[in-house]
Amino acid sequence: MRHLEYKGYTGSIEYSREDNLFYGKVLGIKGLVSYEGKTGKELEEDFKEAIDTYLEYCKERGVEPEKPFKGSFNVRISAKLHRKAALLAMEEKMSLNNFVAESIRERISKETTNQQE
Repeated sequence: MRHLEYKGYTGSIEYSREDNLFYGKVLGIKGLVSYEGKTGKELEEDFKEAIDTYLEYCKERGVEPEKPFKGSFNVRISAKLHRKAALLAMEEKMSLNNFVAESIRERISKETTNQQE
C-alpha cells in the first residue's frame, strides 16, 4: 500500500526511523491535515480520525472542505513544449486538454504495468 484512502481523501505514508513512527499528511489540499501512529493500524486509524475531525471542523465553521484532486490544475511548461503539444493535438483533431489527459493516462498505464512486473 502506497497511500491511505478515506472519504475521498488520500494520505501519504512516511516513516521516521529516528522517532520509530509512521506519519503522513492528506494530499491534494492546501490545508495541513496530518496524522501518525506506531503501527500501520494506528496510522490508518489516526488518518481516518484526522479526516473526520477536519470535516467536522469545516462543518462547525460553515466552511466548504477542500476537495482533493478536483480534476483541474495549471501546468507550466516551456513555450517549445507547449507548441509541440498543441500542434500534435491539432493533428489528432483533439483539444490540448484531451491531448494532455490522454498523455497522462498513457504514462500512468505504463507505470502501473511496470509496477506489476
